[in-house]
Amino acid sequence: MDLQTGMVLGRGQGWSVTILMSFPCRFIYRSRTMSILKIHAREIFDSRGNPTVEVDLYTKKGLFRAAVPSGASTGIYEALELRDNDKTRYMGKGVSKAVENINKTIAPALVSKDVSVIEQGKIDKLMLDMDGTENKSKFGANAILGVSLAVCKAGAAEKGVPLYRHIADLAVVIPLGNKLAMQEFMILPVGASTFKEAMRIGAEVYHNLKNVIKEKYGKDATNVGDEGGFAPNILENKEALELLKNAIAKAGYTDKIVIGMDVAASEFYKGGKYDLDFKSPDDPSRYISPDQLADLYRSFVKDYPVVSIEDPFDQDDWEAWTKFTASTSIQVVGDDLTVTNPKRIAKGVAEKSCNCLLLKVNQIGSVTESLQACKMAQSNGWGVMVSHRSGETEDTFIADLVVGLCTGQIKTGAPCRSERLAKYNQLLRIEEELGDKARFAGQNFRHPI
Repeated sequence: MDLQTGMVLGRGQGWSVTILMSFPCRFIYRSRTMSILKIHAREIFDSRGNPTVEVDLYTKKGLFRAAVPSGASTGIYEALELRDNDKTRYMGKGVSKAVENINKTIAPALVSKDVSVIEQGKIDKLMLDMDGTENKSKFGANAILGVSLAVCKAGAAEKGVPLYRHIADLAVVIPLGNKLAMQEFMILPVGASTFKEAMRIGAEVYHNLKNVIKEKYGKDATNVGDEGGFAPNILENKEALELLKNAIAKAGYTDKIVIGMDVAASEFYKGGKYDLDFKSPDDPSRYISPDQLADLYRSFVKDYPVVSIEDPFDQDDWEAWTKFTASTSIQVVGDDLTVTNPKRIAKGVAEKSCNCLLLKVNQIGSVTESLQACKMAQSNGWGVMVSHRSGETEDTFIADLVVGLCTGQIKTGAPCRSERLAKYNQLLRIEEELGDKARFAGQNFRHPI
């Protein structure tokens, strides 16, 4: 198994973990399987106190539950997250329409079809065909995904295998985070030999970072953001890198850790240029060109152990993406650029715009399409990083997803908030279950298979 951990400064959005699990063989299921007996959806709350969709799915094996995450900085090409827009209720953020779409339309249709829960692709296609829109705007991606995730969990139980192994079967995998412009800074403990060791390294650096920030900026500066990362009020991105470098040294892991960044450049893209001080009053004289921004990234790579940069340019600044990726050997991750969408990924491959896909299941809206996006990226030589969202729940699906797909990388927040730690704790359980069959990617996080 292969793990990489990351922590966050800036908006506090999570550390990154690289994980690879290998399995002895592909599981083949031949016996009679169960269909869906009942589906019921409800509104619950995510980690930011906003409503989200939870789905209960029943078979003769029992109850299977899934909850849908929600992003804060979302790409404009993501599948539609259906909100009620009723300002008298949850400030317009309610999801009762998505819940109703499940309970009154999707649920009766799937129950009546008598389709087996192990037929993930067939069930997802039924929902997509019923929706009939390219961006899932009829039912809402949050409605379709909630059911899709619950079906996947039920399918694993029906086959009597762990969820990560069922995902591997579905994918046909052959086993073997103020004022900073840049959204998050992460650590990757590639020098660890196991996931358990990587978690210890990450946690120790996190606590050292807290002390470093407290000593320099005061106790109030150690408040955490949506994803558990620290968000001290600093202006310079290099200052954030220095803080991280100092914390890593104090923890004694300089030789075991490298650094990743999520820039989220679409947030400060203005008329063809970039405003690194966009959180202050607007001043066009300080905007910089894509080439100047690329030079800044190259200086980070030269002066610090930065090995991965996510969303370095705006989601439609294709030329800048392609030019930068061609000029560097580091991992260049597409999130807002690709939004887990096969059409965007295909364009990215054709234009050589990046070399790694950030995989977010709620960007595309179903398990089947997420697996297709992953396979498309991997078949073209890209890395794949599975990611959480800022509005998370205690659902641990993505922990099994990263292992089942053998992607080698997961980003799911700092070791601080329970909705983030739920994923890491699930990975610890999976590593323990796999025993000597588990492999840690370490330095091979970009191409673990």
